[in-house]
Amino acid sequence: MSTKHFFPSTEGVVVLGLEALVARNNHLELDAPNKVVYSKTHDRSKVTVISGGGSGHEPAWSGYVGDGMLAAAVNGEVFASPSTKQVMAAIKHAPSDAGIILCITNYTGDNLHFGLAREKAAGAGHNVAILRMTDDVALGRKQTENTGRRGLAANMFVLKLCGAAAEAGYDFEKCMKIGESVNANAVTVGSSLDHCHIPGREHHRSVPDNTYVLGMGIHNEPGLHEKSPIPPAEDIVSDMLKYCLDTNDQDRAFVEFKPEDEVCMLINNFGGMSDFEAEALTTVSRKVLEKEWKIKPSRIYQQRFETSLNAPGWSISLLNISGIERQTNTSLYTILYLLDSDTKAPAWPKNGYKDIRIPKTQATVNDDGSLDKATEKGPQVDPTKIEPGLRDACDAAIKAEPDLTKWDVQMGDGDCGEAVEGMCKGILKKLDSGLTKDGSLFHILDEVESAVEEIGGTLGAIISIILASYTSNLRLAFAKDEKAFKMDIQSASQAAGQALKNLMGYTSARQGGRTVMDALIPFCETLEKDADFSKAVKAAEQGAKGTSGMKAKFGRATYVGEKSAEANEDAPPDPGAMAAAIFLRGLLQGMQK
Repeated sequence: MSTKHFFPSTEGVVVLGLEALVARNNHLELDAPNKVVYSKTHDRSKVTVISGGGSGHEPAWSGYVGDGMLAAAVNGEVFASPSTKQVMAAIKHAPSDAGIILCITNYTGDNLHFGLAREKAAGAGHNVAILRMTDDVALGRKQTENTGRRGLAANMFVLKLCGAAAEAGYDFEKCMKIGESVNANAVTVGSSLDHCHIPGREHHRSVPDNTYVLGMGIHNEPGLHEKSPIPPAEDIVSDMLKYCLDTNDQDRAFVEFKPEDEVCMLINNFGGMSDFEAEALTTVSRKVLEKEWKIKPSRIYQQRFETSLNAPGWSISLLNISGIERQTNTSLYTILYLLDSDTKAPAWPKNGYKDIRIPKTQATVNDDGSLDKATEKGPQVDPTKIEPGLRDACDAAIKAEPDLTKWDVQMGDGDCGEAVEGMCKGILKKLDSGLTKDGSLFHILDEVESAVEEIGGTLGAIISIILASYTSNLRLAFAKDEKAFKMDIQSASQAAGQALKNLMGYTSARQGGRTVMDALIPFCETLEKDADFSKAVKAAEQGAKGTSGMKAKFGRATYVGEKSAEANEDAPPDPGAMAAAIFLRGLLQGMQK
């Protein structure tokens, strides 16, 4: 364990942490003397749900304050129960005409202080009850017959569902019934590689190397037993799940899980594990759960829910939603709705389970990463025009490769000619496989763009972006009015103009910078203005030729020294701009055949 801390002791640190939480969440307020965080937006006509306990378990409990979860949270010192006075302060800050539920972890200090507060509040006329959260299965019935099970990370399910029910306007009895049923259908078991360390305290006993503890609690309590050497993750998870699910273990079979039951899984990081390992353990848990127990959880949550300072450990919690349905006569849909409903509590994960709508028809991803739109509707083009145009364009650019390479060697890193040749050969390969055969314009454009993108590099990226944007704008125009849409020079010019505007949002290169933009900008602007492809090609050629002797402002050519060819009036044209102009000229000539 790490025994180094930025604070030499815990004195004053709890309030500092609470101040930070409140400072970044406008709906929260802090009663610093009582270490109570409460919601300023809580509606007293609704049931109040309050929780709390010792600090060191962040984000529990104050991170769960907000509409849809807790109305207030009470924080003791590190691993120490808050006092009765603090709990009374929380009740004062979150009053309710409907009733108050105190959700507590089942530890002695919490039972006593929250219990006394409950008695005082009831004496003052409040309708108030205690809901004990008890989900630990590592310690069986025999070991906990006098105290009851410990409360661990499945507490979060109680707070979320009870709080969501309160926010939805459920009455006091219904909220209590749901909360108690959630607790009765939840199980948790933890394991850790070591204990945590509390700032300012003596070094706690360490777990030996190559050993892990099964059944670890969240207050440095010793676990059920230590195991060495540390087995593979799959074996650890398998062992942990037996404590949660094995009905033959009569001492720990607290909840019945049937194969057809709806189940949620929560993976809690004790605070000292990397997200890297926690996410991986989540996957292992999911797979082992399905393989060995035929349970496929419909909801999976993973993060630091209830930590033990910096302990390098974690826990698995399972919640049987179907069990809650059977006990409360609340539909499965309603329970999941409450679980997925929005909350202002900053620490509850935004998993994206709410309102999932999957389109009936989805594009699939091909092996090359492109989207499969073979069945997509779109305008048709004449293959006898588009194919010769593309072939002549590619042939012209490939023929120009020696010049492009020569110019780029003088001004850049010499790879432009090779890149252009690669793009064109990729397009020709697709043409040879029958790309234009069905005359589907969008499919042809997508495949051409895919061939260009395959090469990579700056030039490839710029051409890919303008092609993709050009195609997207044509798609939007077609979708707007399929019957009236016509693929002609007018629609092409409008799409080209918008594509150029989109491209300029991704690069700062402009005309006069000695890049491919010296050809693309005049081409697109002329095409948009005059709707004349021949005139636009001439503009591209003039722009490309105009880069001769031009000082580079973008790209690798900017790194060439003043004594290079760039400083001479006979500096070559930009190879990227020339490649674009040559390609466009070939496209025009091929389509005119």
